[in-house]
Amino acid sequence: VIDSIPTAELRPLVDGAIAQLDEDEIGLTYDELSVIGMLRRPRSLGPYGTFLALCSMWYPKYSYEEIENKVKKFFWLYRVNRHKATVATPAYYANWYSPDDHRNDHRPFLYPDMEYQFGLIREK
Repeated sequence: VIDSIPTAELRPLVDGAIAQLDEDEIGLTYDELSVIGMLRRPRSLGPYGTFLALCSMWYPKYSYEEIENKVKKFFWLYRVNRHKATVATPAYYANWYSPDDHRNDHRPFLYPDMEYQFGLIREK
């Protein structure tokens, strides 16, 4: 179990093999999601601040364009799925960082597009 590849198992097996891999489906590894999630909260960074922070952390492992694409992917997925956290059953808190909205997270849960922030990233 510990060596299992993460999957939501939403698709049936194909010839006995897993047909869906979470990291492939999302386009980000769980390590990358963790780093970006920690920048988003508790550091409260938006797309532009996250991009700047990741440039100092991930360059030259990733090019600036790859970092830009990862930030855009994360925030697009966050934006289109944020509303789901407001209706979920409260989570158990084993540590200070969790995806639950903590019922005191007063950030919006419906977001407009982020073209302004993404434009700033493109200019950088």
